[in-house]
Amino acid sequence: METKLERILQLSRENPDMVFTSIGHLIDKELLRQCHTDMDGKKAVGIDGVTKEMYGANLEENLDKLVESLRRKSYKPQPARRVEIPKDNGKTRPLSIYCYRDKLVQEALKRVFEAVFEPHFYDEMMGFRPKRGCHMAIKKLNVMIEMCYTNYISLMQILKGSLTI
Repeated sequence: METKLERILQLSRENPDMVFTSIGHLIDKELLRQCHTDMDGKKAVGIDGVTKEMYGANLEENLDKLVESLRRKSYKPQPARRVEIPKDNGKTRPLSIYCYRDKLVQEALKRVFEAVFEPHFYDEMMGFRPKRGCHMAIKKLNVMIEMCYTNYISLMQILKGSLTI
């Protein structure tokens, strides 16, 4: 499956105006098996109580059923379990816990979407991207302020990459 996603990534990079009208066919048994292999089995179980080991015990049949329901467009995600996680300040924040099957589909969709859209983002865009995050954005901004000649920094300078390191 990596070669399919690599090809989509290459097409998206080489043809920025290309429109992908169908990507559902990329979520196949091979991609879902790879997502299963890469999935962390230590996460909390969803409302169905199925763990990675339980799902993997009958993996081929489970993946066949999942792929078939995706192909027929009859796949329906299960409701998430909502848990309140305590914070340091005494408040709580909500956390949704999905069932294992839904996590597999979400991971597969994430990989396909990254292959399609990742080449279109500026390198300076950090939010919710692979190997990037808030701390990296703050470090980059700090270097820009300290090392570059600046009277002010506009958002457009940051997005266009006018301030280079």
